[in-house]
Amino acid sequence: MKNCRIIGFVLVFIVGFSVVKAQEKKDSLAENIDEYLLSAHKFDRFNGSALIAEKGRILLQKGYGYKNVATGVPNDSNTIYQIGSVTKQFTAAVILKLQEEGKLSVNDKLSKYFPEFTYADQITLNNLLTHTSGIYNYTNDIDENDSAIVCNPVSKQLVLDLIFKKNLDFVPGTRFSYDNSGYYLLGLIIEKVTGKSYESEVRDIIFNPLGMNHSFFDFRDAKDTNLATGYKKLNAHEQIIAQRWDSTVTYAAGGIFSTTGDMYRWATAVARKTVLSAGSWDAATTPHLEHYGYGWFIDTIYGERSISHGGGLPGYLADLTYFPDKDATIILLNNEGYYGEGLTDISASIAAILFHQPYELMHVRTEMMLPDTVLRKYAGEYVFDKKHHVFITLQNGSLQMAAPAGNLPKSPLFPQDEINFFLKIIDARIEFTFDANKNITGFVSHYNGKNEVCKKVK
Repeated sequence: MKNCRIIGFVLVFIVGFSVVKAQEKKDSLAENIDEYLLSAHKFDRFNGSALIAEKGRILLQKGYGYKNVATGVPNDSNTIYQIGSVTKQFTAAVILKLQEEGKLSVNDKLSKYFPEFTYADQITLNNLLTHTSGIYNYTNDIDENDSAIVCNPVSKQLVLDLIFKKNLDFVPGTRFSYDNSGYYLLGLIIEKVTGKSYESEVRDIIFNPLGMNHSFFDFRDAKDTNLATGYKKLNAHEQIIAQRWDSTVTYAAGGIFSTTGDMYRWATAVARKTVLSAGSWDAATTPHLEHYGYGWFIDTIYGERSISHGGGLPGYLADLTYFPDKDATIILLNNEGYYGEGLTDISASIAAILFHQPYELMHVRTEMMLPDTVLRKYAGEYVFDKKHHVFITLQNGSLQMAAPAGNLPKSPLFPQDEINFFLKIIDARIEFTFDANKNITGFVSHYNGKNEVCKKVK
């Protein structure tokens, strides 16, 4: 259960490849967006449903690819997907609602609710909401190899044991480290405060008032035939069904299933500042460390303020981005993907279309073969800032890029020419820079309408 914004390094690096020219060859924004999503589907980058809206008007609501390949049922606007970590904004909203009602405070110490946890007196609910608690991430200890656990209902005590038996990773409030444990604990705190289940509180406070009638938690008891099959791999050569995690495992950190239509009802509530007071919405969308608010990343894309979050589980990816100054919404739900993969780059390209910025349809990238004598000069350490270091190494005739602090594993880096390189695991491009003597000085990352400079230090 990963956040598909992909934290740290990827926050300043990864997005669509080579946005080289504005394309306004269609008659409308909707046609341009549809053409782009069709290209993403063609190259196995999007298999799901999309909803794009601007100023209260839906520009495009459509499905791409298959809900279930074996039966040949296509995705459409009614398809239901697991939204993973996008769930966190709902959890945060319930916490803020309970604060409005005087039932808790984001400044409460965790010890008020879990006095048995050794470090509870050092941690506030604000730390849990902003991923600054230092608490161990329980999903580090479970993955697809633990299918006997993650694919079946689990007890809350099992998860608490995974969390509370570990030391803190850092002093609370001093660092940002994305983790699911904080939001799992927030779900339990909601239950302690209200005496009701977390799921019923989300329904009563958000789903029912907004008419989100196709959103739920427990897929085991779901009768809706619109539920999409999740695929770990889905292309012309492979159709591998993913092991679907039980919602009791993901819980308040990632357990919701929804549709693009229901998510648009939620996005409209965010835009109109309903459900919560204006003050609570301001608190939710005020950035703390690493641009994170309460269940949202707050940043800019093409110079426009954005409020967004992604989600990822085996077989499902999700991304919701809202631009308050433009009153524009991008909702992408996908039933193919895995963990660290994400839809951020696709969302950014759609934003480029909306804001009349250069973008490019997805296409086959041609790799140039370069000898080791040339590739070796790119190897070294590069730095965005004190926190984000990039390491490029040459191994067996191939450049490998990694950013340990930013959750980018070692990945092949392919030359398009001697200046521009790309990654295949995601649509990303870097452009190397040189001095007058043709020595490499660093590179420029092209990300979300930004050009970020990374300097070579070794």
